[in-house]
Amino acid sequence: MIDRLILASSSPQRSQLLRSIGVNFEVIPSHVDEDIHPEKDPLVRSQTLARLKAEDVATMHSGRFVLGADTLVVSPRGTLLEKPKDANEARSMISEQSGGISIVHSSLCLIDANGDLHEATNSSYVHFAKLSGDQINWWISTHLWQGRSGGFQIDGLGQLLIEKIEGDWTGVVGLPIFLFGKIAKNAGFQI
Repeated sequence: MIDRLILASSSPQRSQLLRSIGVNFEVIPSHVDEDIHPEKDPLVRSQTLARLKAEDVATMHSGRFVLGADTLVVSPRGTLLEKPKDANEARSMISEQSGGISIVHSSLCLIDANGDLHEATNSSYVHFAKLSGDQINWWISTHLWQGRSGGFQIDGLGQLLIEKIEGDWTGVVGLPIFLFGKIAKNAGFQI
């Protein structure tokens, strides 16, 4: 039997979150190149990329529900922090966030079986501890910053960097579950 939902993302964190609420789905990553997209406003960029990812996969799988997602981090200085390309960039990102509050925008776009779009965004505030050079070096040595917007994670060892969050923990991880439930209901997708 083919699962009714396609997750247009290869993120293991997003897959884990969907599995945690019992959703059956298939992973088919989109081919959208985030690096060449011109939108600079972080909130709009997150929304646009989630939509583009869902549309990219939906064009090849009509009649299926397709979920696109995108998570972006804005540093305390207002810098857009996407996925670091190397350890030096990750170190710079963590240093910039140390002792400050970053905003995490996590956008979803669910395309229903009729091709209609159901979109929503969750924004959360992540309060970073004031990190020493040794703590930052330790974090970089874990390699857990790889593939993570802002160079951090809120799950696993990354919790040691974070004093608190205001908002949806699952949104910071990469797929706001409560928000997904709302748009899924509106789209006619039963969880």
